[in-house]
Amino acid sequence: MAKERNVVWFQAAGCSGCAVSVLNAESPAVKNLLVDEVVPGAHVSLKFMPTIMAGSGQIVLNVLKNCQTGEVKNFILVVEGSVLTSENGAFGLLGDDEKGKPIPMTKTLLELVKKADAIIALGTCASFGGIPKGSGNVTGAVPVSEFLKQNSVKKPLINVPGCPPHPDWFVNTVAKVILFGLPKPEELDELGRPKDFYGKLIHDNCPRRAHFDVGRFARNPNEPGCLYELGCKGPVTYADCPLRKWNNGTNWCVDNNSPCNGCTEPGYPDFMSPLYKKKIADEIKVKL
Repeated sequence: MAKERNVVWFQAAGCSGCAVSVLNAESPAVKNLLVDEVVPGAHVSLKFMPTIMAGSGQIVLNVLKNCQTGEVKNFILVVEGSVLTSENGAFGLLGDDEKGKPIPMTKTLLELVKKADAIIALGTCASFGGIPKGSGNVTGAVPVSEFLKQNSVKKPLINVPGCPPHPDWFVNTVAKVILFGLPKPEELDELGRPKDFYGKLIHDNCPRRAHFDVGRFARNPNEPGCLYELGCKGPVTYADCPLRKWNNGTNWCVDNNSPCNGCTEPGYPDFMSPLYKKKIADEIKVKL
């Protein structure tokens, strides 16, 4: 009998783009991840994920309640989206209590993080706040790390940012946790991201790097040359997009004549905006 590793997928303030990206995983595909032994002797049991669950309403929320009360044990909590904390969590609600009063997502999430063995913050919204945390932020959107800090909860946390994240970044992170356990501190960078995927600058592996080194810059997106003058944030962005590419190795932003927009970084989107405007070295604080 394969050992079950329970996973609970909690969707907070996001667009579901992270879920859609992960569902497009190729190797292994999501159906393999959920049906087969992702590693020998280990099987993922996805207890809750709104995007793909067949059921709805209270019968599904009861499954989540079992995780909150501890009936479902030893689970990894995947959080997609930022956490809305303003007005006591009134901007994000999930179901009703016994009296028919809406339950803030923050209340449910707090109960889940206390029971979880570990947490994976999936996507830039969950990892760093992302678009919901952008300028204005009347909803009080915060990343999972800040939510844990606000509530004095200490649990292992792995950030897997990206808007959206590459499916490999998530699937391989889960597989590695199942196979080897939680990552050691030296396997994560200072922002809690796995170095396997976020260990090097996009700038260092960009196929247009040679153009940058000789000062050959494109003036329009469809021209040959480095896209730095057109707002490329590759010099401050850590991810393996140039090597891994997207859609099963088909393409990625720069190969499609688009500057990198820095979506895996804490400064996205505010600090990286305007997306098509160059940031000088003093602004990005990186030695090019």
